[in-house]
Amino acid sequence: MSAPAVLWERRGPVGIAALNRPAALNALTVEALAGLERCVEEVEGDPSLRVLVVTGSGEKAFCVGADLKALAAEYGGDTPPAELAAAIHGAFGRLEACSRPVVAAIRGYCLGGGLELALAADLRVAAEDARFGLPEARIGSIPGGGGTQRLPRLIGLARAKELMLTGEQIDAAEAHRIGLVNRVFPATSLVDDAVALAAAMARLAPLALQRIKEAANGSVDLPLEQGLELERACHDSLWTSEDRREGIRAFLEKRDPVFRGR
Repeated sequence: MSAPAVLWERRGPVGIAALNRPAALNALTVEALAGLERCVEEVEGDPSLRVLVVTGSGEKAFCVGADLKALAAEYGGDTPPAELAAAIHGAFGRLEACSRPVVAAIRGYCLGGGLELALAADLRVAAEDARFGLPEARIGSIPGGGGTQRLPRLIGLARAKELMLTGEQIDAAEAHRIGLVNRVFPATSLVDDAVALAAAMARLAPLALQRIKEAANGSVDLPLEQGLELERACHDSLWTSEDRREGIRAFLEKRDPVFRGR
């Protein structure tokens, strides 16, 4: 019986999805991408799960993108891998649109589609040994899992072009400096530190986090005035929520709030 392509673990309000092909550096397959989507469904279907952490099994890689060996065998190098491409766009889109915050915890190599997977998360935290790159031009391709679109929006056009046009890799310190990752942790405690960050977010109001994601993600392609309208709509939708009332009461009573996502 083969091991699952994605491992699922729960730590309190935090769900952890781990790509589970360490011998292949967690290269992406249709099965693995379907597993990631199932983890998103698991989180969104359970109100007590507040944050999702996505990581990779083993010490060598978060993910190195598509499994080129499998693609070569399956397609003979001549036919575009339409099934895998559709699975990549579907899974990455589901992660980006997840109603819960998503944290990518990155150790080792984070290359090609692996970096594009991380870009679909809300936050990225990296181990000190992490390496990042989009090397597609070195094999006659381009980043096709959202890299040409999400990376410039995150770190700016010039830096994104440099990574894509050179195919060079950068380390965790440089990734942090340019805003590609939010925090850098020791490799030995990466997942625990990522879960601690996720747990801190999980203590906040779930509906507020959802509306923050909705407003921030939605504003990227909007003119400022329309973005402000979206922000106002998201803000107003929380005005009469139980969580907002609880947050105000807790502040006045000098205690920690107990949010229920209502």
